[in-house]
Amino acid sequence: MNVDAHDLEFDPPFFEDGSRDYGRPTLIELGSGTGIVAARIARAFLSDGVVIATDLLDVCPLLERNLHAHTGPLLNPDLSKSGCGSIFVRPLSWGNLDHAMLIEREFGFRGNTSSTDDAPWKARSCNRLTHVICSDLVYFPELFAPLLRTLIHLTSFPYSDAVNRTFPRIVVSYKVRSLQKETPFWAAFGLWFAFHPVLFRRRRPLQLSVVADDHVSGEDVASGSWMPFGDIDPNTPDQTFVFVAHRRPESMSWEIPQSDQDLIDGVGARGTSLRKADDTFETLLFMAMEHAE
Repeated sequence: MNVDAHDLEFDPPFFEDGSRDYGRPTLIELGSGTGIVAARIARAFLSDGVVIATDLLDVCPLLERNLHAHTGPLLNPDLSKSGCGSIFVRPLSWGNLDHAMLIEREFGFRGNTSSTDDAPWKARSCNRLTHVICSDLVYFPELFAPLLRTLIHLTSFPYSDAVNRTFPRIVVSYKVRSLQKETPFWAAFGLWFAFHPVLFRRRRPLQLSVVADDHVSGEDVASGSWMPFGDIDPNTPDQTFVFVAHRRPESMSWEIPQSDQDLIDGVGARGTSLRKADDTFETLLFMAMEHAE
């Protein structure tokens, strides 16, 4: 789309009114890869927040170099010491709760980091994780359960305040490659998380030619109607979606199965050991097809 993101209005917005009452925004990106998403977020949205870019341990050196090249002084210059930068690189293998807990302690998500002089972020009573970013991660079935397990952990105590209904927001961009292989992830994800598409509209009228390449009519956008963000045309080879998700409050008391297969099959969800699935994703697919027609 040949449109500046600042000219668009999103529903829900990336930062909702009052979201900064809990302290500065703190984001974890899973599977950061080359770091382009983390760099873009840091430069476009965060002036006082923290971005923690994560990936496999072997990938982190390349990730750090790329972020340094694209963000300069925003990047913490040393992985083991404090810095004035707002981007940090840390290893986090999906399903590895030890990795997640190390990040949790270092950045004070429990409020008990002890705030040593070399801590990158001094603990404050309002410290909490605000966003988890997942950019094009759902395509390899063997990693579905580890990914879901990490998402569940990152949205459990101490990251969430179930009493006040404040949970980290998960933002997921997803490109369809094989619905047959990928649907089981969404069927399990929807049991633990409520999710829906991100919508957008223009802040001011624009010419039809600007949006013609994006298969969106100038009349629809100029009139201020909300549209799904992403390419949801079923005739497009690679459909893309952007979802926003929150942990289901009732799931905080559910038992998380140790078996990856049981987790994907819905064991433990809704408080039972029965195998089950959520149909949110299938419903959204049907809605996308109806919208395209």
